[in-house]
Amino acid sequence: MCARSAAPTQVVRLWPQRPIVTTTSTITTESSASGSSARFEDVVVAVDANGSDEGPAEVVAGVREAARGGARVLLFGPAQLIETLPPLGPRVDVVDAPLSIAKSPDPARAVREAPQASIVQAAKAVGEGRAQALVCAGGTGAALAAGLFNIKRARGVHRPALALPIPVPGLAHPVTLLDVGASAQARSDHLVQFAFMGAAFATAVLGVANPRVGLLSNGEEAERGSELVVTAGEQLARLAQDGRLAWVGNVEGNDLVGGGADVIVCDGFTGNIALKLMEGVSQTVLAAVRDAALSSRRGKLGGMLLRPSLRAFREEIDPEAQGGAYLLGLRRLAVVPHGRFAGHGFAQAIVRAERGVREDVVGATRAALRDAGALRSVGRAGPLSADAASLTSE
Repeated sequence: MCARSAAPTQVVRLWPQRPIVTTTSTITTESSASGSSARFEDVVVAVDANGSDEGPAEVVAGVREAARGGARVLLFGPAQLIETLPPLGPRVDVVDAPLSIAKSPDPARAVREAPQASIVQAAKAVGEGRAQALVCAGGTGAALAAGLFNIKRARGVHRPALALPIPVPGLAHPVTLLDVGASAQARSDHLVQFAFMGAAFATAVLGVANPRVGLLSNGEEAERGSELVVTAGEQLARLAQDGRLAWVGNVEGNDLVGGGADVIVCDGFTGNIALKLMEGVSQTVLAAVRDAALSSRRGKLGGMLLRPSLRAFREEIDPEAQGGAYLLGLRRLAVVPHGRFAGHGFAQAIVRAERGVREDVVGATRAALRDAGALRSVGRAGPLSADAASLTSE
């Protein structure tokens, strides 16, 4: 287990003087279809400071930026280190939680055995209602396990899914891909739920009216693909007949960036490979363009002329602008930024988590599943363990 030494948990307000022990009261929420919606002024985001590849300082920088924009944050991390950084302001409370399990090789076991870990405490705060959304970077497995054990799976949902908005140049909005890594294997009814959850997410968070939904396959024909894809496609085609889902059928890999669908569904194994492939290709191409521009005096001159356009292009495809992946299917919303994000990326994750609460993403996804008749019947399957959900079969 990757961990830092633990210390007794306490809530410390680092503003205006440090440290002052204080208490954090439960946030009052309003009723909704999911029971998770909160008034805007009441939204608190629980943030794990220990998930960044660069250490807590980058997460703290993101918290500071988000708080300056009005966000309220309950930050879990090493208070002694955070105390040495620039002040966070009055909208941030710090809970001393130096222990990190973000990189643990067995996240489910680590979550069970280290309740004092920062990510576990942050998830517990959301589960208890002291915060309404979770932001935690680092290992997906730890985020999923902490969420399942403390926030709990939404009633009627087979499995949570990681939904990632992928920015594509020329498109009016990102393409939502899910699942990108919560579960390596899935059943057809899991993919059916992912489709409705992804469509509800695209509408609530990205503002896409009636999003087109496709199933990732190796051909557009309905009979193409694995047995899982063919069966899920048949089920989705039947459920889409009443118009509740803008079903476009199978889509191919080029549709991830080609605009063939607004929401693209697959199992977590396929989605994670597709995501890493796109990341690798984009990084290689950008590096090759940069190297070519620096290879000669003429290239450098051309690079200077193109710099404004290239800067705008880089901003358009910047993954940090989306805040990371959204863990759908829990009773509260969780956002999982990439561990490589800088402070601005973590700030975006916090802002978008807050927005997701205000837009009641959890309620919207549950309502979509309910209206489609796609919720799991009570007693049909046993509780989903974190071991089963974390990149393994059920």
